[in-house]
Amino acid sequence: MSYRKLQRTSAHRRSLLRNLTTDLLVNGQIKTTEARAKEVRSTTDKMITLGKRGDLSARRKAAAFLQNVVADAKESGDTVTVQTALQKLFDDVAPKYSDRNGGYTRMYKTMPRRGDGAAMVILQLVD
Repeated sequence: MSYRKLQRTSAHRRSLLRNLTTDLLVNGQIKTTEARAKEVRSTTDKMITLGKRGDLSARRKAAAFLQNVVADAKESGDTVTVQTALQKLFDDVAPKYSDRNGGYTRMYKTMPRRGDGAAMVILQLVD
């Protein structure tokens, strides 16, 4: 197989990758184990590539994968503007990488986790 099972069932693994990918796109960086980060890196690259395409089909494919969470809320006077993770992907994140052909993330290794000694990394979007 060409992917890591992460000791989870297929539904749990898909949910884990969806959550971590959404968090990475919303926050710009996450701290997780090295194995999880290597899997999230591929799903995030796919989502950013869909965002760069920008057509309706790509938006629907990304909406089917990403969680529907609030990425940003701005208040100006009496109006409140709410931006979801999908809108942030297509409006903010993807245009930033319009001239880049892949490699949208980087990993920094950190200290092992205290409880079980698992290798931890910080996964972040490249500026």
